[in-house]
Amino acid sequence: MRSRYSAYALGGYGEYLLKTWFPPMASGMTATELSKRTQQWLSLEIIGSGSKGADGWVEFKATSQVNSVNSVMHERSIFSLIGGRWLYIGGEVTFNS
Repeated sequence: MRSRYSAYALGGYGEYLLKTWFPPMASGMTATELSKRTQQWLSLEIIGSGSKGADGWVEFKATSQVNSVNSVMHERSIFSLIGGRWLYIGGEVTFNS
């Protein structure tokens, strides 16, 4: 999870993000689009995480800034262990400004 946040925060890591995404859920996404930095990420707070077998989750809050306005993204991400790697499946996301 932290590595995916870092990839978004730094920008330019679209290939990495695609490799950590469950392929059917990343349909239509491109490394070029995922590499763009459209906002400044300010912080990441991990609220909780867990796993059972090949299923895992991470709940977090990530604060970003666009045009001097801060926003908090709260997500409970779902991951699956496939081929020895944890892949991002998706998540429930809410935003607060």
